[in-house]
Order: sequence, then C-alpha cells, then structure tokens
Amino acid sequence: MPATFLSEAERLRYQQLPSSVPEGALRQHGQLSEADQHLLRGQRRDVNRLGCAVQLVVLRVFAHLPERWWTQVPAVLLDFVAVQLAVDAGVFSAYGQREATVYEHFQQVLGHLGWRRWQPLLDTPVLEAWLLEQALAHDQERVLLELACQRLRQQQLVRPSVVELERLIGSLVEQAHTETYRRLAPVLTPTVEAQLDALLVVEDPERRTRHGWLLQPPTRSTPATIRATLDKLRFLRALGAGEWNLAALHPNRQKRLAGLARHRSNQALQRLAPAKRYPLLLAFGREMLLELTDLVLKMADEYWETALARARREMEEYQRATARAKDQVLATLGHAVGLLLDEAHVPGEDLRAQIYARVPRAELQQALATAQALTQPAKRSYLEFLEAHYAAIKRFSAPLLADLDWENAFTGDDFFAALLVVRDLLTGTRRQLPPQPPRAFMAPAWQAFVGATGGPLSVPAYALSVLATLRERLRSGDVYVRHSRKHASLDSYLIPLNQWPALRADACAQLGLPAVPVQQLDDHLHELEGHLPRMEQILREGGDIRLNAQGELVVTPLAAAEVPVSAQELAAQVGQRLPLVELSELLGEVDAWTGFSRVLLGPEPVAAQRALLYAALLAAACNIPLTDMARSTALDYQALWWVASNYLREDALKQATTCLVNYQYRQPLAAAWGGGTLSSSDGQRFPVRGHVRAARALPRYYGYGQGLTFYTHTADQYSQFGSRAIASTVRDATYVLDEVLGNETELPLLEHTTDTHGYTDLVFALFDLLGLRFSPRLRDLKDQRLCKIQGRDLVYPSLKFTARFHPEFVRRHWDELLRVAASLKLGYVTSSLLISKLQAYPRQHQLTTLLQEYGRLLKTNFILRYLQSQPLRRRIHAQLNKGEQLHALRSWLWFGGDGALRRQQDEQQQETVRCLNLLTNLVVVWNTRYMQEVVAQLRREGEAVAAEDLRFLSPARYRHINRLGRYSFLPDETGLLAGLRPLRTGA
Repeated sequence: MPATFLSEAERLRYQQLPSSVPEGALRQHGQLSEADQHLLRGQRRDVNRLGCAVQLVVLRVFAHLPERWWTQVPAVLLDFVAVQLAVDAGVFSAYGQREATVYEHFQQVLGHLGWRRWQPLLDTPVLEAWLLEQALAHDQERVLLELACQRLRQQQLVRPSVVELERLIGSLVEQAHTETYRRLAPVLTPTVEAQLDALLVVEDPERRTRHGWLLQPPTRSTPATIRATLDKLRFLRALGAGEWNLAALHPNRQKRLAGLARHRSNQALQRLAPAKRYPLLLAFGREMLLELTDLVLKMADEYWETALARARREMEEYQRATARAKDQVLATLGHAVGLLLDEAHVPGEDLRAQIYARVPRAELQQALATAQALTQPAKRSYLEFLEAHYAAIKRFSAPLLADLDWENAFTGDDFFAALLVVRDLLTGTRRQLPPQPPRAFMAPAWQAFVGATGGPLSVPAYALSVLATLRERLRSGDVYVRHSRKHASLDSYLIPLNQWPALRADACAQLGLPAVPVQQLDDHLHELEGHLPRMEQILREGGDIRLNAQGELVVTPLAAAEVPVSAQELAAQVGQRLPLVELSELLGEVDAWTGFSRVLLGPEPVAAQRALLYAALLAAACNIPLTDMARSTALDYQALWWVASNYLREDALKQATTCLVNYQYRQPLAAAWGGGTLSSSDGQRFPVRGHVRAARALPRYYGYGQGLTFYTHTADQYSQFGSRAIASTVRDATYVLDEVLGNETELPLLEHTTDTHGYTDLVFALFDLLGLRFSPRLRDLKDQRLCKIQGRDLVYPSLKFTARFHPEFVRRHWDELLRVAASLKLGYVTSSLLISKLQAYPRQHQLTTLLQEYGRLLKTNFILRYLQSQPLRRRIHAQLNKGEQLHALRSWLWFGGDGALRRQQDEQQQETVRCLNLLTNLVVVWNTRYMQEVVAQLRREGEAVAAEDLRFLSPARYRHINRLGRYSFLPDETGLLAGLRPLRTGA
C-alpha cells in the first residue's frame, strides 16, 4: 500500500485554510479573552495587533498554520477578530510583508497558548504508538488522519505537514499486522495453527473446506437447519474457539480480520504469510462462534413464532368447525324431534318410519355422535394445539439446550431449575418429571394448560411451557448465553471496568465531553429555566402555539413554504436544459469525476472490468437478475457473477459511497442546500418474494405478503451516507445512531432529525452524550410528558409537566453515562445492539433508567425549543422532505423483479441496499454537476440567477434519465437460414 492515500484535492484542503468557518467554532475559539487582549496590547500598530490576533485565532480554530497562511484567512474570521479589536479589517492586507514579524508573533502566540511546534524526533514515536492502537480499531486511513489531527490538538501541538502525517499513517498497515500477530502469539500454539490450516483443506465427499462449510448459510428456520447449525457450533467448540483469548485485540479489529477471512477464497488465504493468515482464521473462528450462536437462537425463535401462529390458526379453525358442527347437529336433531312432537300428523306406530324417511338413520347416528363429542370439555386455548408440534420442537430443542451454555440473570423465581429439568428430560438423562417440578415461574395460561388434565403433569406440556418462557427471557435479557453477541450480559457490551480508568480521559476528549458532569448538566438545566418564561408568554399571546378552551396545546400546522416565482422559473429552466442521459452512461461519467470504481476494483481498473462493475452494480441496485443483465448487455454471465460476488461487498460499497458523498460535499451548488451538518433518517418499505427469513408481515404496506425496510440516512446536501435493511416491525429508533456514528465521510454532522418513530428518550440521551443534537419531528405534542426539575421551585407554563427529572441521580451516575458513550464512540458495541438490549428488559435496568432520566430533560428542552422556533420546525420539515424526494428516486430506480426483493440472506440484502444507495448517490452527483453547469450557462447568457433561489432546486430528479436501455426494431437477417435463426446446441 502506498505511503500516501489522499487525492491531490484532499491533500490541498489539509494544506490550506478553508474559505469559511462555522459560527460555532468562531464563538468557541475566536472570542478574545482578557488575557488575549493583554498579549495584544504589546503590539504598537493596528496591523500588528490584528495580525497577531488573527494568528492566535487561526491556531486555536485550525491547530495549524499553512505556508503564507495570512493570504488565506477566511473573511468571516478576519471580520470577527477585527470587530473585537475595533480595528479596520482592511489593514490586514499589509500583514506578512515582513515574515520575521509573523514568526515573532508565532513564538509569542505559542507561549501564550502553552502550545509548541511539532518536533519529529521527539513526537513521531509517541504519536505513532498512539495511532497504532487506533489502527487496531479503525483501519480507514482518513479516519486515522482525523484522529491524529484531534490528538495533536489535545496535546497542544501545531500540526505538521499533511504529507508527513500521511506517510506515518501509511506505514501503520504492516505494523498493525505485526502487532496483531504478536498479541495473538500466546493463543497460536502449534496445535491451534494446525487446526486453523485444516479449515482450508478440501474434504471428501463434499469437496468443500470447513471454511466454506461454516460460511454456508441456512435458507429457512426448520428443525433440520437448526440442527445443522448446531453441528457447526459443536465443531467450533471442539476446535477450541470458545476458549481462545482474543481480549488483547480491539473488538473492531476482530470483526475486520474475520470479515477479510470470510470474503477471501481458500487459495488466497493459503497464500498469505503465517503472520497474516493465522490471525485472520483465529478471528474468523471466534466471530463465527458468536455469529452462529446468535443465528441458531434466532432460527429457534422464528420456528417458535411459526409454530405459535399455526397453533392459533388451528384453534380458530377448530372453533369454526365446532360452530358449524353445532349448527348441523341442532338442525338434524331438531328435524327429528319436530316429527316426534307432531302427534296430530305422525301416528305413534309410524313414527320411526316417518323419521327415517325424512332424516336417514345414518345421519341421525352421526348427529348423535357429534352431540356426544360436543358435550366433552372443549379446547379453549391455542396451547392445546401447540402440543401437536412438540415432536418437531423437541428435535432441535434437545441439542439446543445441551450444546449452548446458559446463564441465569434473574433469580426471582424457579425458572432456571425448571430449565435444567427439561434439558435433562429432552436429552434422556431424566425419564420423568420430579414429583413437584418447579412451576412458580409459569404464567396463569400455562399453569392451566400444564395442569389441565387433573392427573400427573404432561411432560410435553411442561416442556413446552419452559421452552416458551426461555424464548421470552432470552428476548428480555433475563437469560444469557455464553459466546453470544445479542444475548450476552449488558455489561459485556461496554468498555471493561478494569480498562475504563485508563481510557476515560482520551474518550472524553474524543467525545468533547467534560470528565465531570457539572458544566454539561447545568447548561441543560439553565436552558430549561430560560425556556419556561418565554413559553408562558407565547401561550398567553395565543398565536400559532396556544391553549384551547379545554387547556390542550394546539400547534397550527406549518403552511407550505412559498417558492418564489423566480425559483420556480429557475427550476423549470434547469429541467429543460439538463441533458438526456442513459443510466448506464451516467455511471461512467461520474466515475471519471470521482474514481469510485477504483475504490471497488483497485487502483488501475481496465475498461472491461469497469463495464462488468457498472452492469453488476445496476443489476443489484435496480433489482434485475444477473442472467437478464448478461443477456441485455452481451456480457459474459460468469464474469458478471464473479465481479458481483467479489467486488460488491458491503465494506467496499460503503467506501465507494463515501467517495461520492465527499465529492458532493465539495460542490458549490450543494453548499446552497446545506453545510453538511444536518442529516435525517427514514425507512422505505419494499415487498419480498420467497422465503426471506428477515421479512415480516405488515398489511398496511405489504397486503397479504411480507417485506423489509431499507433504513436510509440523508444529509442536507441530498447525499445519502448510509443505508441498511432492517425488519419492518422494528422501531426505527433502534437504528437511528448506527450510520451517524459510523460516518466516515467529510460531512461535519452535528444534528439529526427523524419522524416520531425514530425517537425515544434513550436516543435523546445518547445523541447528547456523543456530542450531537437530536431534533425529531414529533406528533401529538399535546400528549408529550415534559419534566419538572426535582428540588427547584420554578414556575411552569400550562403544559403537561407530568414527569420529574432528578439531577442528583444523574450526577451520581455520570461516569456510567460516559462509559456508555465511550463504548459507542470507540466501537465496543453498535448503538442498535445496545438500544435493543436496553429496551428489551421487562424490569428496567438501572442503565436504562439512567439514560431515560437524562433523555427526558433533553426531550423537554427540545420540545420547548421546537414550539418557540418556527424556523426550527421549518428546517426539520424541509430536511425530512429531502429524504422523501430521494425515496421517490430510489423507488424509480428499483424497477426490476416486479419491485420485490428475492435475496434471502442478510448479507446479500445488505449488499443490495448498499448498491441502491450507491446508485442513488451517483444520480444525485450527476444531477448536481450538470445543474451547476446550467446555472453557470444562464449567468453567461445574462440571466440574473439569485443565490437565494438555488436552495429551492433539488437533484432528486430523474425524468431526463433513461433507465430501461434501448430496443432496436430494425430488421436483421444476418445468420438466418430459410428465414429462421439456427437452433442452439443441446449443451
């Protein structure tokens, strides 16, 4: 890998000052204190005072001074400093004429700030050691470069040239491999290495390796596939994967190595040097153990869900059949009894003959038998029908209970004892239930079912009750499973307590959080105190925010934003002038601008490779089968399949998306739509066909079918920096933070918005702890519970302040909040996994309570801010509308396969979603670039294009793009024989 990794444009941005500075950064670092003013009073002339002050602020804001920096100072920064000094900003043009003066000021500023210059011999080894630790967690060079810049600022070191940092980071790749092997050396005994090499050996008769066998995913959740997955777990445990101690490696490093081993062929792995091959296989075995444990539990849960649904359907059919039988019996017997009672017309001696003539004897016998059956106790619960599925459930439950290591987290009842009894029954080590088996844990419905017969307890009924409870307690976190990621104890997700003290200071610096709660918590409390009187005044004035006669809050809906006539005319002209383009040609043009294919294929892809990549990308993103794409393009199907399988991987697609988002961020027109600080996320639902395990029924969207949700994150510049497939029944709030935290683009994200389904109090708290602002669009504001501050005598307006915030509770446990935030920031756990775990507890975990308590305060502040600021409401609404416009573009691109997803496995689905995301960004970038050209052409023609009108344009347009290719209807008689085409050979 080359020592440098930045493009020329990227390197230039690091070597120059930007043209603008965010207002927040100016106010934080550009305000001149009394000590600063004292330093500046030593300068006699205005030009020197202003020059020294600007140098001071530039250094505080950017932590470096490029060559001839005084020629690059942003005007907004210069004006901000000049106003504070009461000096004309124009005098600054004379600064820098004497470089000795600039250097003298530089030395004074360094001494004043307590900073020092970079000293290569002294500082390079220290930074290199620190970066090596970061490289073991984040192997993206650009991420490491940003971390290095942050670290230098924290250490109060003036940043060296970016080329020097590039070379330092480029050298870390091999060092990371060497360090990984060194840390794993105690685990890599000769025996373990031989076992790892055996994973790559082809075995007869299947002609596949254990590596390939472990990767082969199940397509359905059946007893047979569950048992087959348990076979893989037994193999991994026999290999010793459960006992390998990989704690010396960061969790992110383990996942990265495992991902490399997953996607490389056996031959490629065998060709690697031992120092690289063994760590990959070691991490692969460990990750597969965790992944397969979660998978087998998920499959068992899905089979249970299917069995319960069948039992309920059978119960409903039984009830319908019983009702029909009752009606038939009553009709038959009623007819016979009517003849019996008709003494005037039916004589006694002819009674039987008359009855049999009207109602056949066989029919009467059947009616009598049915009536006697109906007098027996009726089946009143679907659980009685579940018992018919016991044999199938037992097939996989016996090895499941025997092979997994179960741990009890709740000791308030006798459930775990019952679980051990059932395990012994199913595995054959116990033949019958004990005289008084544990039953206190059972719900009343199960109590009635298990003891319904009144005699000895039914073993199937008892086992089913225990297995059903196990399913519920796994979901809630009351039962843990060793070597599981999803069903582990909550504390195992966080930075280990013994490592936290050493990581606290660095983590707080990365998060921008104080190590003590006083300042941050008090700021939020003061904000609430300031909102209350303003809110009371707004309610009294009774404008668009008011109370009705019943004392309920009324929020007048926002009127649609009026688009100026000039902006409408501009949009029409842009639409008319945009070139007509084929979707296939669009990919090549954007690739020439951005080089995204080099991210996927390598540094120097040839034209044939790029053509295959474009076709494979379009096939995945537009939901077109590869066979159809091969026929339509005359490309070789096998070559197309190879490119799709080997280059359209989730991690590579994410890097390619990052390349496009960064390109969009640098476009002048994109700056008119936003500064990249605001983002939003929303779900888009797509139906599925076939057996897709993650699909769920949602009649409102899928009718009688099932589907998945593509959850997408959109920046205010219309670029989409993240997307993933999730179950449609899972609340969006679970996944809202994942892509924001995983953002590796240049977007300086600070604020995020969602619709109501993307919010919870937990999410408010986590966003704030991570140094971000959460601003959702909430429905039913009149029903939102706002919180009062416990122990503070404040006057609250007439809103629903029905909750209480306890500041001292949060202060006491602030360190726990910091540990949670640091665990998310440093990659020890994903936010979706942590949030789903916290939300699953039936009895609130203390950490859940703590985060919700803090989140209530933040939500209260946000709602009051939201009500008081119509511009805030409009900004949120406008951002969510951008996401809706892009949803329409994505739906237009997703035209193949009748609009239904057919890829069954989670990994395939995620790759499909990433491809659609990449293609959406390609269209947005192409539109943005050409819209800029249209605007420039209009201005060259003398048209007055107002800068204010540009923000009303949107690149989420597609009417000028041909997505279907071209058909030819010209006669072609080449190769015809007697007017017919030659037949294909049988082969």
